[in-house]
Amino acid sequence: MLNRLTARNDAWDLLVIGGGATGVGVAVDAASRGYAVLLVEACDFGQGTSSRSTKLVHGGVRYLERGDVSLVREALRERSRLLNNAPHLVHDRSFLLPTYRWWEAPFYGIGLKLYDALAGRDQFGSSRYLPRREVIRRLPTLQTHGLRGGILYHDGQFDDSRLLINLVQTAMEQGATVLNYARVVKLVKRGDAVTGAIIRDEESGTETTVTAKGIVNATGAFCDAVRALADPLATAIVAPSQGTHIVLDRSFLPGDTALMVPKTPDGRVMFAIPWHGHVLVGTTDVAVAHAEIEPRPTHDEIDFLLETTGRYLAKAPTRADVLSTFAGIRPLVKATGTKNTAALSRDHTIHVDASGLLTITGGKWTTYRNMAEDCVNRAAALGHLPYRRCITATLPIHGHSSPRSEVDPLAVYGSDAVAIRELQESNARYAQQLHPDYAFTAAEVVWAVRHEMARTVEDVLSRRIRILLLNAKAAATMARPAAALMAQELGRDAAWQEEQVDQFERLSRGYQIVD
Repeated sequence: MLNRLTARNDAWDLLVIGGGATGVGVAVDAASRGYAVLLVEACDFGQGTSSRSTKLVHGGVRYLERGDVSLVREALRERSRLLNNAPHLVHDRSFLLPTYRWWEAPFYGIGLKLYDALAGRDQFGSSRYLPRREVIRRLPTLQTHGLRGGILYHDGQFDDSRLLINLVQTAMEQGATVLNYARVVKLVKRGDAVTGAIIRDEESGTETTVTAKGIVNATGAFCDAVRALADPLATAIVAPSQGTHIVLDRSFLPGDTALMVPKTPDGRVMFAIPWHGHVLVGTTDVAVAHAEIEPRPTHDEIDFLLETTGRYLAKAPTRADVLSTFAGIRPLVKATGTKNTAALSRDHTIHVDASGLLTITGGKWTTYRNMAEDCVNRAAALGHLPYRRCITATLPIHGHSSPRSEVDPLAVYGSDAVAIRELQESNARYAQQLHPDYAFTAAEVVWAVRHEMARTVEDVLSRRIRILLLNAKAAATMARPAAALMAQELGRDAAWQEEQVDQFERLSRGYQIVD
């Protein structure tokens, strides 16, 4: 990828800044139309928000209450497309909304029937009322005092950073040049118009100047910092909001059904979801002054999630039960007079500055493809590129294959699983597990370096395999064997290994609760 960057003398059709869901989605869309695309990400792909979601591919049940029907309809349509284009990563999940008051069953039941109707032929399954006995059978750890019954409905679930890595691979297969650890340090102008950028390879420090017919700022919660490179006086358009999650042992929610809490004190919907053999609980919605690449959950947010979960489970989880906790920043578009970030729209916004810099922000993971289509249409017009229609609605994403059993440890790799198994069989060392309690093997580390552009231990243990988000203490013990494998692949020395282990161990402590 670096060779492609430095070898090109002609202007790129599009330079995309930002390697999260939105930016990579734009790269896939533009490259599949035949445009010459360069995408650069200052850190690792998805290191910000795109690896820290609630792992849902959904229409957004709570948006119906606000009357945001168009957003829900769009998301439900995109949910179906994601299932078709990446069946190895996106799957149906049944959710149960327990009812404890007489009015809840008809009230939420009608809302979820509307949700079904908006999905139309894209339904994952029909919602229906379940009696008390069936609710307890599906959620045996549920608080049963006062329980009347529940509403069962269906939505989508996925692995966010695994999907993102597959989208990066798809973009490359479509001809895009895609780089992580490549930072835009300056935007180049001709007169008042942006015409290119100076890009620094963060590993070597080498800087390369590129020109482009169109420049897309897809840096999400960090988009205002990039806009300031073009205009230091630019008014901020993003109101960042933090969402925190906690991860618990699967014993708190055995079975395959997720729990949905329809109303929390901060006005959100809360979920407890089976995910990779654990239970993911989230999320909060707290306004923050600044977006950070490594946000930290607050004590109040963690206590809020534990307290809310404890109201619905027979055994209330405690801080000692939390295996990992993580936070992400939402790039919510500012609204005049609105202080509560939970009330801000999750729809996306395209903003073009006087310099011609196009910024796309807002939105949600589920609608990334539609966001990208809108963005490329606009960017192509601004850059006077030849018209070419979007084909991503039916474009298979890298790894596309029939879904395997969730208990298959390599299921998330889709069609790549065969090659990873061959790697395990080729070398006894590669077949070894990185931790006795988890099925992740050395072959997955090697694969991440050779085929998924992993450059650091964090890249592997946080975003290529998800152990940091599942069990932070276990992840810390895996840092040393992962560093040794990566050093061999990357030609790094013992000092690099020690630095990587030290950095990751310090990072992992931020994912643990320390009272």
